[in-house]
Amino acid sequence: LEVVSTREPGGTQLGERLRELLLHESMHAETETLLMFAARREHIATVIEPALVRGAWVVSDRFTDASFAYQCGGRGVPREKVETLETWVQQGLQPDLTLLFDVPVEVSVARLATARVPDKFERESAEFFRRIRNGYLARATAQPQRFRLIDGNRPLDAVRQDVVDILQKFCA
Repeated sequence: LEVVSTREPGGTQLGERLRELLLHESMHAETETLLMFAARREHIATVIEPALVRGAWVVSDRFTDASFAYQCGGRGVPREKVETLETWVQQGLQPDLTLLFDVPVEVSVARLATARVPDKFERESAEFFRRIRNGYLARATAQPQRFRLIDGNRPLDAVRQDVVDILQKFCA
């Protein structure tokens, strides 16, 4: 199998430039949302769709679920606005499988404290991260056929084994 590994925001030359703005510049929540979807449209058009046409598998670190979690849940952008952008930008394209690594907010915040220099999202409050986590969990509840929830608060080997098991069942 050909596997294309990519990320959002980013994944393209333009997307990486937008990523820098999104991670480091202060902006209105709706501007942030629009830039996320601008990067996503470019990503879909130049990376994801061509890979799928070739028959490749695409593995992306984040996609639209992140916009529902961060922009709707975290920032408070109305869900209807993000749904409209999702419909327009993706034209029905959705992941076949989404792995959601779930950890308590306190664990997430502690892990961020040991990471590199934090970006603007990583500097947010624990309450912001609670809203994001709730946004992801709501999305997983609404689309259980696509989501697989993984307890990320366990040793790395156990988490890795969950991923392997999920992928083996998915590919069977």
